[in-house]
Amino acid sequence: MLLTIDLDSDAPIYQQIRDRVVEAVATGTLKAGDPLPSTRQLGVDLGINFHTVSKAYDLLRQEGVIRINRKSGAVVRRDHGSGPPDAGFADAWQARLRTLLAEATTQGLSRDDVLGRSQDVLNGFEGARA
Repeated sequence: MLLTIDLDSDAPIYQQIRDRVVEAVATGTLKAGDPLPSTRQLGVDLGINFHTVSKAYDLLRQEGVIRINRKSGAVVRRDHGSGPPDAGFADAWQARLRTLLAEATTQGLSRDDVLGRSQDVLNGFEGARA
């Protein structure tokens, strides 16, 4: 799995790892059953502390994106769109979306630009093509 992070970003490294894995699942780069590198290995590969990777993996586990066990390590748990979202997900997601849309609006993006860019991103995800 090729994963890039920006050490100069304002976003915490664990959040960047979490986001890249979620994006990889959404685009079909990672599928159900695909293994992820161990926390130690990914830490070495990225030049970061393995505890940071562990924090990202724990978030992904809590969100139901991966499962972790002692034998097989971290494995993608499900493909995108494989059933209804967990209770409360849509409301929490909408709250985050509201903030992103507020940022776009305050920076001067038009409604059409926001919708166009949103459609472009959605078109990059396998599950959204149907």
